[in-house]
Amino acid sequence: KHKHVSGTHVCVWRHLNVICKLRRKLSDPSVRHVFHIRQVHANVLINGTFNDLIVANKLLYFYVQHKAINDAHHLFDEMTTRDPTTWSVMVGGFAKLGDYSNCYATFREILRSGVTPDNYSLPFVIRTCRDRKDFQMGQMIHDVVLKHGLQLDHFVCATLVDMYAKCTAIEDARKLFDVMLSKDLVTWTVMIGAYADCDAYESLVLFDRMREEGFVPDKIAMVTVVNACAKLGAMHRARFVNEYICRNGLSLDVILGTAMIDMYAKCGCLESAREVFDRMREKNVISWSAMIAAYGYHGKGKEALDLFHMMLSCGILPNRITFVSLLYACSHAGLTEEGIRFFDSMWGDYAVRPDVKHYTCLVDLLGRAGRLDEAVKLIEKMAVEKDERLWSALLGACRIHGNMELAEKAANSLLELQPQNPGHYVLLSNIYAKAGKFEKVAEFRDMMTQKKLKKVPGWTWIEVDNKTYQFSVGDRSHPQSNEIYRTLMSVIKKLEIAGYVPDTEFVLQDVEEEVKKEMLYTHSEKLAIAFGLIAIRKGDPIRISKNLRVCGDCHTFCKMVSDIMRRSIIVRDANRFHHFNEGTCSCGDYW
Repeated sequence: KHKHVSGTHVCVWRHLNVICKLRRKLSDPSVRHVFHIRQVHANVLINGTFNDLIVANKLLYFYVQHKAINDAHHLFDEMTTRDPTTWSVMVGGFAKLGDYSNCYATFREILRSGVTPDNYSLPFVIRTCRDRKDFQMGQMIHDVVLKHGLQLDHFVCATLVDMYAKCTAIEDARKLFDVMLSKDLVTWTVMIGAYADCDAYESLVLFDRMREEGFVPDKIAMVTVVNACAKLGAMHRARFVNEYICRNGLSLDVILGTAMIDMYAKCGCLESAREVFDRMREKNVISWSAMIAAYGYHGKGKEALDLFHMMLSCGILPNRITFVSLLYACSHAGLTEEGIRFFDSMWGDYAVRPDVKHYTCLVDLLGRAGRLDEAVKLIEKMAVEKDERLWSALLGACRIHGNMELAEKAANSLLELQPQNPGHYVLLSNIYAKAGKFEKVAEFRDMMTQKKLKKVPGWTWIEVDNKTYQFSVGDRSHPQSNEIYRTLMSVIKKLEIAGYVPDTEFVLQDVEEEVKKEMLYTHSEKLAIAFGLIAIRKGDPIRISKNLRVCGDCHTFCKMVSDIMRRSIIVRDANRFHHFNEGTCSCGDYW
């Protein structure tokens, strides 16, 4: 039958047979090491099948998969013929290894060679922009997408949304998201997560929209939503999310369970956080650290330390995050000696080398205790690089103890690191105001004006009937404003009979004493609490959140309201939680 087959045909059949064998060999699971791939590569060169593009691409892919990027690059350079797959594999290989410059360079070669980028190579280079937070390059790649008409491709568009979100260009991400013809669960999750970092309320609005459009959130999506609830601190949303997770049978694994611990703790419900912690079948060091941190910023230092010892007894060793949580708990509970012992034990007992966060916690711990000289010595001898948070901790201690000389030193270091942060100017200005040096206050305000810096306004939020209301100082925008002010003045009169005297030291302006009192009376915290007394039924706690540190006069006001009005008040400020009950605060006035 084969007698009349020419020699040329026999060669072709043999060649095809070799190619098929090589393809099968490259698909064999036993080809697991670079050594095996190099053997196959050698066979390809010997058998003359290197010019088969499918074989060459598969070799290239295997080199990249095994992170043998030099072998891949050498093979790539030898290839006389390349198709979009070839280019995409190389772009992806460099991207996966974090070799961003070669990833960009290879993509530029694609464009110069006239090859049309596809929905495989583009997402790789876009993710590189995302990982580097390279917004400018991301915009340039977006222009390439538009030029080649790929703006409606689902994979490309979804990756662009992710890139803009991670570069904090939320408006650009949202514009793309809104025009996408089809959105999958991953894209919704990316957009919800982007808003969770900057606008938690909008994040939860998107979550509601996603469910309305028929998407069922998976665990990853729920972790994102839980994080948004933690940022917002809205208890009614936290309860809803918890019910949703239970109703849909999502198990409390380490990631979701830890996120829920953080959510409940930041919504002011430490009991629910501990309940979730106890329900978790599996816990890792992050889960334990999250619960220790929760006790810390709720002022439960002893409980935080007890939990740490329980963690050790379970065979879980602490890491850097654990020690940050522990030191923070000691600092806010006045456990100075315990905190120093933990810091000293980090390297010797647990082989955890202290970084700038641990030094910052220790400076804060010593500063709150009035041991400023020790805090300064620690800063002077520390080997790690100092950052703005370290100097902010020292400056905060100077504010508490009125140390002007040291405050100026800390402020100068801060302003060198972050000259455009208005918070530093405001804090030092407040220290001068407290000391009565209003000429210095005026000097700093002029500096802020010249630099076009604005003070962050103080806001207070309160939850009533599953809705969040916002108040600013002297706010009269609420529909029940007149009733709120009448209630507030009535409460203040009752407190004054019981001995409340407004502490005008916290009005950091050079005005008459009576004007200072009027300014204190209308602080946003007081307005929110007055509204809570009207709108929240007795027996339920009044929960408020403040974006700045609560002032000393409002702290006293909350204590007295909890006693005179017999109401439980939970305040979340920029640093911690305060639980007011029967005239006392969970912080023990150590804050």
